[in-house]
Amino acid sequence: MTLDRQTAERRGRDAEAQAAQYLALQGWEILAERRKTRLGEIDLIARKPGIVAFVEVKWRARSADLATAIDEHRLGRVAAAVEMVAHEYVEAKDDLRIDVILLAPGRRPHHIENAWMP
Repeated sequence: MTLDRQTAERRGRDAEAQAAQYLALQGWEILAERRKTRLGEIDLIARKPGIVAFVEVKWRARSADLATAIDEHRLGRVAAAVEMVAHEYVEAKDDLRIDVILLAPGRRPHHIENAWMP
């Protein structure tokens, strides 16, 4: 793994930990981190009573770059991965949604609820 790739991997893990902490402070229970499927990875899976959120976390060095950090293609890949594992986390009474948390230095986390609407 190259140094740039290692740095990106570390930043990604740090961002996911920061997002998990943010969600926990908002009353979410973190069910899983970095849930891998053959179609991709789900960064965080979190639960509040009656809802399970599958969360994509994006970190950028500049907050101006957050506007282009997530797109429909990327969310579609997350949605495909969610379809593979949702039954493991979602109970009959639960709603399910795909959220995004955007992070940049010196900025509060930006939580986009229900970011994927096929």
